[in-house]
Amino acid sequence: MTETAMTETAMGETAMGETAMGETAMGETAMGETAMGETAMGETAMGETAMGETAMSETRSVVAVLDKGYLALDAALASDLAVVNAARVSFNQGSDEMGERDAGLVRFLMRENHGSPFEHGYFRFVVKAPIFVVREHHRHRAGHSYNEWSGRYSKLEAEFYVPDYVRAQIGKPGAYRFEAVAPDLREEAQTEIRSVAEAAFEAYERLLAKGVAKEVARTVLPLSMYTKYYWSCNPRSLMHFCGLRNSDQAQFEIREYARAAESFLQALMPVTHAAFVANGRRAP
Repeated sequence: MTETAMTETAMGETAMGETAMGETAMGETAMGETAMGETAMGETAMGETAMGETAMSETRSVVAVLDKGYLALDAALASDLAVVNAARVSFNQGSDEMGERDAGLVRFLMRENHGSPFEHGYFRFVVKAPIFVVREHHRHRAGHSYNEWSGRYSKLEAEFYVPDYVRAQIGKPGAYRFEAVAPDLREEAQTEIRSVAEAAFEAYERLLAKGVAKEVARTVLPLSMYTKYYWSCNPRSLMHFCGLRNSDQAQFEIREYARAAESFLQALMPVTHAAFVANGRRAP
């Protein structure tokens, strides 16, 4: 049955006379949510290394980002069905599996800005990104949690972002665009960025060798340095992040991370993601 044939009304009531928000008694499973294999996409131990980079299980999905970064889905409990049942709990009812009528309800919730049913899922990522990208990312606070590798407690690693896409800003603030620079200037910029980063790390190591505390020695390090962190969020906050950062208006580097994150939303919650896109990429 198509969405238009269903004659959707408030909270998904259909022309077939079914009770609004109602389909089956809640019972059976908590809120009717099906198990996602406990940790959809395969939760595993993080391993011995900092942030578990070398111990990542093959069952965990990892998307390579930029030259040395990645975004990995460490664990998830998220489904379209959870959205449906969070909405239907108002009537003490729920569904055991997704149907077209449930998909219509998800679309209704998105379209009418009923946001709270989208807050009952969970994504946990491990991210490796340049510090300047992290500073943009951590501006997203509502519905997001972060824990980052600390340069106060352990020695940092000599990994730096050297951009492949070197661009020039054309125009005035508020009305400008970016264009790739000529190959010779691109190579010159990459050489400058790399050499400055390497020199800074050498200074960092010299200070550490002389007994300067890690929390002080790190002040010489550049924004291009890579760091690692956990990032957790719910589906609603993830959609808000993707709507702003997986956008032509966002800086290229963070857009690449947002694109990777959105791929997991699409994989685990395809109906929700399709409704998000149809809603102009606006979170409810």
